[in-house]
Amino acid sequence: MKINRHGRAKVLTQQEIQQIFAHGLHNERDRVLFGVCLYTACRINEACTLNTLDVYDKRMRVRDEIIFRRHNTKGKLAARAVPVIEELRGLLVKYTPSCREGFLFPGRHGRGHIHAESASRILRETCEGMGFEGVSTHSFRRTALTQMSNAGIPLRIIQEVSGHRNLEELQKYLEVRPEQVLGAVSSLSMLGHTGDGYVRKSSFVDVDSMADTEKVSRD
Repeated sequence: MKINRHGRAKVLTQQEIQQIFAHGLHNERDRVLFGVCLYTACRINEACTLNTLDVYDKRMRVRDEIIFRRHNTKGKLAARAVPVIEELRGLLVKYTPSCREGFLFPGRHGRGHIHAESASRILRETCEGMGFEGVSTHSFRRTALTQMSNAGIPLRIIQEVSGHRNLEELQKYLEVRPEQVLGAVSSLSMLGHTGDGYVRKSSFVDVDSMADTEKVSRD
């Protein structure tokens, strides 16, 4: 868990997510900003640098996909498009961007875009007020990727969403919960060395002990 900005960002539970969005975040901009992080598994800087036209068309209708431009991604390797699911669409429909052709999340006094550090401070203060430890902006990304992995989505497909360079980097994000480890070890019970489940050595009839008058078929 991340404590005093050290360690790994906490993976959020569904209850924690609901409480943060319902009671912790107090304006539509912040709910949309962190909703984008949660429902697209993007990095906070990728969300902060979105243009309005990356998310809405010129008639201000929510697009079917959010476009993360190459120069705003980590390493500036490639652009990617992530489908907008209904939960995110609901947040975006309620949001009214201040500029149609500028940044989706403007900075103070309408200049530039909100800085990732400012977003981190907003979330940190929100979670501290709610008594949640270890939460950072990266928690939304880790939570989303872990949820997809737990749902059985192949890592190669998750990589298309996350934008990781390789599967090794992606796997570092995925949390393994204690109950999952317990479930994995518990599966070994099928190998039990006692009881009916144990594979016993088969018994064979000793042919030499058969009566002389008993014939053995040669067919």
